[in-house]
Formats: sequence, C-alpha cells, structure tokens
Amino acid sequence: MACPENMFFLIGLFMSGVLACFGQSDLIATMPDRLDVLTGSCVQIPCSFDVPDQHKYTFNSAILPSGVWIKGNQYFGERPDRVIFNSSETVNRYQGTITGNMSQKNCTTVFFNVTTNYSDIYFFRIESQPFRATDTEKSVKIVVSDFPSSPIITVSGEVKEGTPVSLNCSAVAPCPEHPPELTWTLPTTENQMQENPDQTKSVLSTVTFTPSYLHHEKNITCTSVYPVGTSNKRAEHNMMLNVSFSPKDTSASISPADPVLVGSCVNLTCSSTANPPVTNFTWFQISGGETTQVASGQSYTLNVTVGDGGLYFCEGRNSHGCGKSNKVQLAIKGQKEPMVFGVAAGTLGAILLISLISLFVWRRNSRLHNGLERTDSPQGQNSPVGTVCTNQATAGEEPEEPAEDQPEEIQYGDIDFSKLQTKEIPAAAQDRVQGQESEYAEVNVTGRGAQEPPLNNLDGLYAQVNKTGGC
Repeated sequence: MACPENMFFLIGLFMSGVLACFGQSDLIATMPDRLDVLTGSCVQIPCSFDVPDQHKYTFNSAILPSGVWIKGNQYFGERPDRVIFNSSETVNRYQGTITGNMSQKNCTTVFFNVTTNYSDIYFFRIESQPFRATDTEKSVKIVVSDFPSSPIITVSGEVKEGTPVSLNCSAVAPCPEHPPELTWTLPTTENQMQENPDQTKSVLSTVTFTPSYLHHEKNITCTSVYPVGTSNKRAEHNMMLNVSFSPKDTSASISPADPVLVGSCVNLTCSSTANPPVTNFTWFQISGGETTQVASGQSYTLNVTVGDGGLYFCEGRNSHGCGKSNKVQLAIKGQKEPMVFGVAAGTLGAILLISLISLFVWRRNSRLHNGLERTDSPQGQNSPVGTVCTNQATAGEEPEEPAEDQPEEIQYGDIDFSKLQTKEIPAAAQDRVQGQESEYAEVNVTGRGAQEPPLNNLDGLYAQVNKTGGC
C-alpha cells in the first residue's frame, strides 16, 4: 500500500495533466502583446507572473526563481538553442538583465543593443526547485526597425472657435533610459513620462490653445526625436484641425447689378464660410428706413415690381451662430434712388453755399475798393471830379494854402472824360460816367494869381476853365 504522501503527489501530477488538457496553464505571465523597438537601442519588457492555486504548494517563494526567455516556440525541450536568456547564467545569447524583483513575481526584463534579428515572439518560463513552468498561452511580439513609429495626436473634446482645447501627442518609449523628445509646431509644455495600461512607457506632450476659424483645416505637427547611440532618429505625425465656427465672410451679390426695368428678373445670391456649413439663409430688404424679411434660401429670385427697389442683405446661420452680409442695391430705371438723390442734393447745397459766400465776399471787397477810390473832397463832395482832383493833387505838388483875407473864387471847367485812360478810373466810376460828355468840377481859387490845379498829367485831357473873377 502506497504512503499517503506519495498518493497526494500522484494525484497532484494527475490533476496538473488534466488541467493542462483543458487549457489551464501552469504559469500565468502578464506582458504586453507587442513592442516596437529601434535598431541599436534597448527594449524593456514589462513582465509579471503568478502561480495557479493547484501549484502553489510546489512553488516556494522563499527560493529566488530563475527567469528564462524562450524565442519563437514555447516548447524548447528539443531545441535548447531557443533559450536566449537565463537569469541564472552569466553568459547569454542576448545581453540583458531582469530588473524586476522575482521574489515579488516581477519579471520585467531589459535587452540591450537590439538588432533586427531580435524580431520574433517570446515566452517566459520559471525554473525553481521543485517548480518549473512556462506560460504557453502568453507571448510578447518584438518588432525591430530602423525607424521609429510615428507619435499619436489625440484631441480632448470638440475643437470650437473661442473655446480652449488641449491636443496631446504621445510617443512610445521602448527604452525608458533614452526616451524620445517631442516637439510641436505650436507652443507646448514640457514632456512627461507616463505608464500605459500594459505597463509600457510613453512620453506625453500637451499643447493648449484657443482656436479661431483661421485654424480650420490647418496642419499641425508633432515630432518625436529618439536618441540612438551618437545620432537621433525622428518621426512625426501631421493632423488637420477641424474647427467648428459660426458663419464668416458672408456676402450678397445681385445679378444684374445695373438698374433694371419693372418686370425684369433679378437673382440675389448669398455665400458664407462656416463649419458645419450654413443650414439657413435669410434675405432682408431695407426700404424707407425699415428692414423687412422677404425670403429664405441661398438664392432669391424675383420679378421686379415698383416696390422692390432698395437695399438687400442676407444672413447665414448654423449651430454656432450667424453672419450678416454686405448690402446690395436693387435699382429700378425711372426711379430716383434715395442715396443718389441725397448725395446730389448735398452736393448742390454745398455749391450754393459756396457761391453765396463768394458773392458776399466779392460785394464786400468791391464796396471797400470803391470807397478807397472815391475819397471825399475837402468840402465832403463825392463826385467823380473830386476823385480825379484828389488823384491829381497827389500826383503833383500840393497847392499853397489860401490867404485868410482873400475871398474864394469859383471857376468852372469842362472836362472830357471820354479821353481818360481806363486804367485811371475804377470800374464803378466808369459805369456812372458812361453816356456823359462832360461834367463840371468846382475848383477853389485862392486869388487871381493863384496857381491852377495841374491837369497836364492826364493824357488826352482837355479842360477849359472859365473864371468869373478878373482875368
């Protein structure tokens, strides 16, 4: 009869075989499904393991187990060359180390100086007396390339005009000792290392800005730079921004633009830029100072009537707001346009005002000029003869003052003004002397021997002086 201890051991082996037939693994390993690695860089494989309950009695956590990595196939019994790394060995095919604490079931491993022939699938195995097991259901695929994979850009929320938005750029860091550096075409914050759900590492960079409609359909770029040895390897990701905004650059046009006859067909068209596109166009007419909604739709066609003349504009609307267009004029032949009439009336009023001011200034200057030309005689007379006399006295010598005891004698002389030069007589005086052959001037004579006023300085002047006193 077998010992009870041997019976339990045989039962344990039997149950292990049965569970294995039903897909129950002897070891449960946790690792990422895939790792993208750069040639010449390192790769860190996040790894942890656990032992199923049916084998916990054979696994002694007090004894540090060895970690083994198998390449290409989980069954290595007949192919020992498939073992590329064993932590209990000092020399391995792959240069690496288990950085995790195996006593705490952490099997994280780093391989250095990765080459292209590292590309394959890998299985993890534990060897610890008396427990040995391989997770045949779980593997990690390592893909080695000469160029890094592109970073990934994600957007948090809707990119809307006037609303701050954050863009995130992340790049894998298969070798955490030499993480990539991320840069944007926009101002950014510092890079941050983060851990992914599968325990792999990545670098995250975030840019926050307030977009406008000018950012719509513009490309932004995030670039990752990986240090590999003495050189750098770059990858980038371009993304076109999709910015939501209210209607912009809304404009209205009219065809034909020239004045039309009543009964003619006129087409008005409204255009606008918006995201999402405009869903509702509305037309308005301004006539007599009042604004009236007249139609809906991007195009508005009408057979012109007398009351259709005036200004028109349109509005475009989407879910984010509306935009109003410029005003266009529908002119009807034979009607006075208010704007044109107003401009013409204003221009005519300005011309009349300037004319009145000019006429007033001219009249004032003319009166002032005539007053200076017709200076009063010593007796206060304002006749043309007095003017001429004044000019003559200024041109010749001043007459001597009469003696106090001698009486004044009055002499009359005929003066022919038709022979005077026009430059000597002002225009106003010429108007008054036209049609006259002669006028009489009153001349004061101081005595019989008094000197007559000098008249010889007037060209063509003929004067006949009759003296009433002695000869």
